[in-house]
Amino acid sequence: MNEHVVYILFSEKLNRYYVGQSENFENRLEHHNKGRNKYTSKGLPWKFVFKFIVNDRRAAILLESKIKKRGINRYLTDIKFFGM
Repeated sequence: MNEHVVYILFSEKLNRYYVGQSENFENRLEHHNKGRNKYTSKGLPWKFVFKFIVNDRRAAILLESKIKKRGINRYLTDIKFFGM
């Protein structure tokens, strides 16, 4: 099993959050900030907000989906409230 990261980024330009998952967070963040992703290329630069480390890709996909369903801003509010 390889560790995966579920990460949250923020674009001041779009005033929006973005959630994704990757096995290599640093490379993925660089990829986003070089405009290589169709969606995130519009919000450069993306700033790191939060990351979760999980045991495998399946767990990462499930957590990413959970965050998207809850809404990224609301999810961040929840984890701040519960002191994570």
